Amino acid sequence: MGALEGRRVDMKGPIATGNTAEIYLNDAGHAVKVYKEGFPGDEALKEAEKQRYIHSLGIPVPEVLELTTFNGRQALVMEYIEGETLGDLAMKNRTLMEDYLSVSVETQIMIHEKEAPGLEPMRDKLIRQLQDVSSLSSEEKMGLLKQVDQLSGTKLCHGDLHLFNLVETEDGIRVLDWVDASSGDIRADVVRTYLLYVGFDQEIAEQYLALYCEKSGVDRDEVLQWQAVIAGARLSENVPGEDADRLLGIVWQGVKGRIPK
Repeated sequence: MGALEGRRVDMKGPIATGNTAEIYLNDAGHAVKVYKEGFPGDEALKEAEKQRYIHSLGIPVPEVLELTTFNGRQALVMEYIEGETLGDLAMKNRTLMEDYLSVSVETQIMIHEKEAPGLEPMRDKLIRQLQDVSSLSSEEKMGLLKQVDQLSGTKLCHGDLHLFNLVETEDGIRVLDWVDASSGDIRADVVRTYLLYVGFDQEIAEQYLALYCEKSGVDRDEVLQWQAVIAGARLSENVPGEDADRLLGIVWQGVKGRIPK
């Protein structure tokens, strides 16, 4: 465990900012993920162990180099991946959106082929998230938890896969941001990606789902049956800009068969 105070980090500003952390570059050319205040003290350690495990499965992820601290905040030093995300490339040329979505789907299918018994079970993760949602009634939680019991599989699931977490490099696609990864049901992982796209652009969401089902052979209805569970779990994340009413509507439709008035 090192400390970054003696190593220069480019503090002109982060190169990326997320809900949990900011990413900086240090003078060695490595990416430094500095976690925001309020997270458990072992958050960086858990993410490092998870990413090393996923790397051992043969998935192209950034190499973890060091656990450290910066200005009193826990930090994770990783290999910096040079390149543009598929999301940035698609925004530059929307006519190529389907091509980039196709690459993302092929990458996700490759991920889903891996068994990942060393990761937290998706079922445990979803149960914990659903129990933490204050906006759901006991009846709604009970209905969703019954659905969670029907999840199956121990496949590698990214938990947050989208075009902006895939970087095109000279050596191929590299996959970023594994903090939500788990071992579980690929259908629930696909519907998670689908719902992320729905919040951004419904047309892109439908393109993505059609491509995944076509290339994988997974049935569309088998994917969409997990919408309510994943929407409910998403509510626990309190993501800025997320439409909570939209997610609640999906939960109500899945649990009660109707949209709340």
